[in-house]
Amino acid sequence: MRKMADNTRTEPSAPVAKTRRPRRDRVAARGVAVLRHKLSTGELGSLPVVFVLAVVWIVFQSLNENFLSPRNLSNLSVDIVGTGMIAVGSVFVLLIGELDLSVGSISGFAAAVFAVLSVNDGVPEWIALIAAVLAGTAAGTVQGFSFARVRVPAFVITLAGLLTWNGLMLCILGDSGTINLNENGLVVQLTSYYFSQDAVAYGLAAAAAATMFVVSNQNRRRRKAAGMPHRSLRMITVRTGLLAVIAFAVAYVLNQFQGLPLALLIFLAVAAVLDIVLRRTHYGRQVYALGGGVEAARRASLSVTGVRTAVLAVSGTMAAVGGLFIASRISSVSQSSGSGVLLLNAIAAAVIGGTSLFGGRGTTWSAVLGILVIQSIASGMAITDTPAAVQFVITGGVLFAAVVIDSLSRHSQEAHGRA
Repeated sequence: MRKMADNTRTEPSAPVAKTRRPRRDRVAARGVAVLRHKLSTGELGSLPVVFVLAVVWIVFQSLNENFLSPRNLSNLSVDIVGTGMIAVGSVFVLLIGELDLSVGSISGFAAAVFAVLSVNDGVPEWIALIAAVLAGTAAGTVQGFSFARVRVPAFVITLAGLLTWNGLMLCILGDSGTINLNENGLVVQLTSYYFSQDAVAYGLAAAAAATMFVVSNQNRRRRKAAGMPHRSLRMITVRTGLLAVIAFAVAYVLNQFQGLPLALLIFLAVAAVLDIVLRRTHYGRQVYALGGGVEAARRASLSVTGVRTAVLAVSGTMAAVGGLFIASRISSVSQSSGSGVLLLNAIAAAVIGGTSLFGGRGTTWSAVLGILVIQSIASGMAITDTPAAVQFVITGGVLFAAVVIDSLSRHSQEAHGRA
């Protein structure tokens, strides 16, 4: 039997309207997803130290409204330079998984060489300055060659260096003990000179943002042409805009006091140049490769001896430069130069900023962020009349947290096959 046709007609269903989230929501969701991925894989970057720095500033500003004043922030920007230079050099050593315990003594030794030559012996300051920096380079090279050839752990070699260079500093200074530097001299001007014209700070802020955009965009095009993962143009624009906001804010605050400090400009320029050396040169790639594994580096025909020697030489050079900036800040060199907590602060700054103690991860900007945290704590303690003992406790706690985060991050990366 033929089935009777069903005369009932069904109305065509109305098309379901597809709802698309607004573009802003999609961008925010993508950003949250990227953040979650980084947290799950241990790729935290500079997020923890930026968070800590924000907390430190908020706490001390609530305790004393002068903490974020232009005067205090300007002084802070100069105070970070001496120890920060030493910390930048320490990053190179940490990247290969080693420690340089002699940087404090080398900084005092170099400062003593400069003071004796320029003040006692009447040598022109620029010649004495070059001699002091070369003295730090020589000290680091000797330690690096001994470490690379003898294969004694670096901390043992540099521990011997700590005693040796400190003893040489005391011998050079002699019975006088303290040498006052020329207040109008070249070295003292490093930390006392300010660019008072507002256009200088704003111009450098604009130049920094423009340079970042051009370099990042060129890198994007190169990676895209090679079929490699790359950042989108929108992401590069956002990152550049964020840098521009920070740079112009810093320029505005500094111009409210005395202008852009020469010391801060030199510090940021050195950090930027050494960052390029690490991330854009064959030598820098060798440093990171050596930090990933010595045997793997040897099998890849890398010059392990040369890289190790060069790394300690860079550390010694930057220790000498940092020592000169510290001497410039106090306008003198004494038997206590390079001692105290200088060594601990330099290494702590690099680690707090995100440089791994296990090697292979970190940048020079890690040292910049780390020393900014440490010096912010010191400045906050001074402005709130807090005992120095509390400063040590807080700095130690921040360092402990940084080491724990570093260890957990490494374990997470190993679990995801990234370490």
